[in-house]
Amino acid sequence: MQKELYPHEKEVEETGELREDLLQELKQKAIDAGLYAANMPAEVGGGGLDTVSWALYEKELGAANYALHWSVVGRPSNILMACEGEQRERYLLPTVRGERVECLAMTEPGAGSDLRGMKTSAALSGGDFVINGTKHFISHADRSDYVILFAASGEEPSSRGPRKKITGFLIDMGTPGFTVRPGYKNVSHRGYNNSILEFNDCRVPKSQILGEVHRGFEVANSWLGATRIQVAATCLGRAERALELAKQWAVDRVQFGQQIGKFQGVSFKLAEMAKLKASEMLAMVADEALQIHGGLGLMSDLPLERIWRDARIERIWEGTSEVQRHIISRALLRPLGG
Repeated sequence: MQKELYPHEKEVEETGELREDLLQELKQKAIDAGLYAANMPAEVGGGGLDTVSWALYEKELGAANYALHWSVVGRPSNILMACEGEQRERYLLPTVRGERVECLAMTEPGAGSDLRGMKTSAALSGGDFVINGTKHFISHADRSDYVILFAASGEEPSSRGPRKKITGFLIDMGTPGFTVRPGYKNVSHRGYNNSILEFNDCRVPKSQILGEVHRGFEVANSWLGATRIQVAATCLGRAERALELAKQWAVDRVQFGQQIGKFQGVSFKLAEMAKLKASEMLAMVADEALQIHGGLGLMSDLPLERIWRDARIERIWEGTSEVQRHIISRALLRPLGG
């Protein structure tokens, strides 16, 4: 981290871009070191780490600028384990080896946390599926070779009325009817871009279905669980770096004749920052660390202002804090009849 990633943070933060040559250099070093695709099973060429080891690995890398972090981990979506037959040779295995890069497209302008509210449709026509709709906030689509797309492919009855069926697809960049446009300028994660994907009568053969028709929701759920652990681990690593910076500054900085860490107003902040609460904890720690540094914390000479900016998105993507509270409370109350 200190030798290969931290020295490049200033450039990425100032330019807002990760140079392609630097990306490929770091990626190759990661592959040579056996760090790339560590989340994937060993039988397909991945690192085969267990969940705890993978979380610790993501925690360490999470302390860096996210674009640099991503260039090292690769982190192919484990949804690709649903690939079958020729799909494994065309998508799964090359992605694990670092030869191809995928992106995942679920979020839409009108459907974020509510996946079944998506409007992008996949209609069967002449043996193919014809896809129409728009996806946005699609991370690193500008550097991807193909997209894992989820679209509404029909409806089924439920106790709450008609419910959309979801199907997953593997769609190569350059497929007719599929356009990638630059996304929104993001306050968080400079150099790690998002894109807007547009589908206009994009024809996709049945061979490109990932998993089973109408069973995409189950496939998607297998991915969301893993990435939420990754986000939590990343937040912890970034918060630890902010805490270490604040601790050192509390020792080095002298005011009114003593180290500022001896004042309760600072020492109590450090005590509170040691709590572990993933994404919300990161926001608190980054803000307090910046406050301890005073005006210097807002200057680009330190990574604190970047950590503080990047912290904001962690309470939104991969499930908002509100969604997480709902999931956790439900899991606690249901066994008791709640």
